[in-house]
Amino acid sequence: MTTTTATGETTTKNLALAIDIGGTKAEAALVDSNGQVVPGSRFRRPTGAGSTSDELAAAVRSVLTDALATRAAGTDLLGVGVGSAGPITVARGLVSPLNLAVWRDFPLRQLVVDSVPDVPVTMRMDGECITLAEHWVGAAVGYDNVMGMIVSTGIGGGLILEGSAIAGPTGNAGHIGHVEVGGFDDPCLCGGIGCVEAIASGPKTVAWANRQGWTGARGEDLAAAYAAGDPIAISAVERSGRAIGQAIASAAALDDLDIVAIGGGFSRVTPDLFRFIRAAIAKRVAFGFVTKVKVVPSALSDAGPLIGSAALIHRAEMIA
Repeated sequence: MTTTTATGETTTKNLALAIDIGGTKAEAALVDSNGQVVPGSRFRRPTGAGSTSDELAAAVRSVLTDALATRAAGTDLLGVGVGSAGPITVARGLVSPLNLAVWRDFPLRQLVVDSVPDVPVTMRMDGECITLAEHWVGAAVGYDNVMGMIVSTGIGGGLILEGSAIAGPTGNAGHIGHVEVGGFDDPCLCGGIGCVEAIASGPKTVAWANRQGWTGARGEDLAAAYAAGDPIAISAVERSGRAIGQAIASAAALDDLDIVAIGGGFSRVTPDLFRFIRAAIAKRVAFGFVTKVKVVPSALSDAGPLIGSAALIHRAEMIA
């Protein structure tokens, strides 16, 4: 439902409370039915591998409470959309984020239900949420066969095929971060060898550069070194892009994708990352249905995961 104010501005009364939970933060906001984060409603708290389970739960409760407290009188709360790093178990409302070891089969959905009672709560993997966001108001508007990716502390993804979001029986479909790519032997926390997350996430790319003798500590440092022409930083980013491109090429071969939209902090290390990704995909010269895939940066900056979590409520008809 929308209304027009005395100044001619269009506003919406139908809101979703969105929460995104990942390896470094829990974040919540109110999002309207146009896919816009309501100003002043966005709150975040740190998570991180050093947090206890109780501290993580407290962070979730805190951001939900803070965001909900900003809801204006006369607006309707349609539900809560929850995006979480995976793996997850949708049917039971459980999460086991790989980078949050203290949460294994943690009942996240019930925590949210208890914190925000009397409204529907829908939970999906964060990669699916970012894909919904890009399809709704981002870089993939107008496409029906989409993969969204997050390249940050970890690497996640999600799928929309023929206009429907694909979660799979457990909710983990599209988890491209744990596709193994050829030519790499990096061990992964999931137990695999050569998973793209173990190679190309921000922390793993920094760690590889450190093993080559580079002395920086963060993705931001690597970005600065790349811009300055440091040869190790350049090799590290090229390596990351090559692995991501190989994984996308495999996904495109499997799912006949039209477009891949990539967000997350490390995806912005340098625009050249996308050049390296596209070069790896272009090697599939005999498969035009693979090389046709467009690979583009997210159009949503860092708001994408929250907008996507809200899409679980506002665009519920797309959820498989």
